[in-house]
Amino acid sequence: MTQVIDPGLAPGLPPHHPGTVLTVGTFDGVHRGHWEVLAAVRERADRVQLPAVLVTFHPHPLRVVRPDQAPRLLTTPVEKKEILAESGLDYAVFLPFSRALREYQPRRFVQEILIGRLRMKHLVIGYDHGFGHGRSGDAETLRRIGMDLGFQVHVVGALRTDGSAISSSRIRNALLEGKVNEAAVALGRPYSLRGPVMRGDGRGRSLGFPTANIHVPEDDKLLPLEGVYAVTGTCRSGVFRGVLHLGPRPMFHGSPPSVELHLFGFEDDLYGEEVRVDFCARLRDIHRFATVDELIAAIRTDCQRARDLFEHGDSAC
Repeated sequence: MTQVIDPGLAPGLPPHHPGTVLTVGTFDGVHRGHWEVLAAVRERADRVQLPAVLVTFHPHPLRVVRPDQAPRLLTTPVEKKEILAESGLDYAVFLPFSRALREYQPRRFVQEILIGRLRMKHLVIGYDHGFGHGRSGDAETLRRIGMDLGFQVHVVGALRTDGSAISSSRIRNALLEGKVNEAAVALGRPYSLRGPVMRGDGRGRSLGFPTANIHVPEDDKLLPLEGVYAVTGTCRSGVFRGVLHLGPRPMFHGSPPSVELHLFGFEDDLYGEEVRVDFCARLRDIHRFATVDELIAAIRTDCQRARDLFEHGDSAC
């Protein structure tokens, strides 16, 4: 399992390592294109018998460089650590991205951090990679630095689906359009969110469909397009199928938007427990119904559609 290193708590790698095979980047989403890079790191590390290391950043560099252009995150730090734990790398280093770090030129970043602290001997990067001030550290720049400082640079090509390269921005766009199946293909897994269950107003139970009101604590976590979704929910009791309402509640005047999860056949109390939701399929937009009875009928239809999707394997889950 990958060991996570927080540079605020540790100066770098343990001192006995003679060198590393390393990749560096934001890796938001840790999607299938990223996994191609990680696989190349593992393969080269095995070949040269050196540890495989990933260096990633938090917050997202644009949050510091151009806050108005910073994207919502596909993976929070906690989510990213969980995914990377199964990557087969030896170390994952979470580097705080600061105002001081943003001013580093590529050569200084490589010399002081990647070599000085992490003893890099091989650098593996994606085809569109860029780091350092103004993203000036592209592949050719890094090759020139490598010739001076004694490390090799290896570039991994794009992974494509439907003729387009998989990218974090492409996945974000799909989610913002509610295309969770398309996002799942690019991610290699269903898109997910997590958060603690907060006490709500109990309206779901009064309608015959008890719901868990999930609080998403990270303001910069990307939420898919508002709507009703077929989902799975993971809690201490296991994994359950269900439906999720994401967004406003027009039937109930004055009620704030919510993330409300109804799990099929689940009767236990989830208050205070953290639940992970995997998005499996989008069922419909959010509508204002004329009566509560029409709302109840729509929820019944949602639940049946979700069950049918799960039964026939027509979802991202």
